[in-house]
Amino acid sequence: MSTVPAAEPARTVAQATSRSGNFVTAAHSTQGMVSLFTDNGQRYLKFDETFKTDNGPDLMVLLHRQTVPKSYSKENYESLGPLQQVSGTQGYLIPADVNPEDFNSVVIWCRKFNVTLAFRPRYANGYATLSK
Repeated sequence: MSTVPAAEPARTVAQATSRSGNFVTAAHSTQGMVSLFTDNGQRYLKFDETFKTDNGPDLMVLLHRQTVPKSYSKENYESLGPLQQVSGTQGYLIPADVNPEDFNSVVIWCRKFNVTLAFRPRYANGYATLSK
């Protein structure tokens, strides 16, 4: 007698990443790729396994309205929270009421010293790839 294996439950598959690119160093050496993707209706930023930046106090991940961030008044950015770690893969949930298309860059910012470590510019057709 043979048995038929039980069917596995359906899995939610993330949409293909359509917007990604490398960080641009500002005040501190930073490398790696950031991608914008959607999974089960929620939007995320993901830093890939090659991500690496310098350590510092009070490092934050932001969506910023300026392509090359210069001003950090509250109306210019949306915080996605503290940087989880200075290297490796990590993800940041974009709140449902925040439209990433309203912002022009992803930024790693030291809030304590008001210093931009690195940023990832967005262009009209999405997050375009930049080479270092």
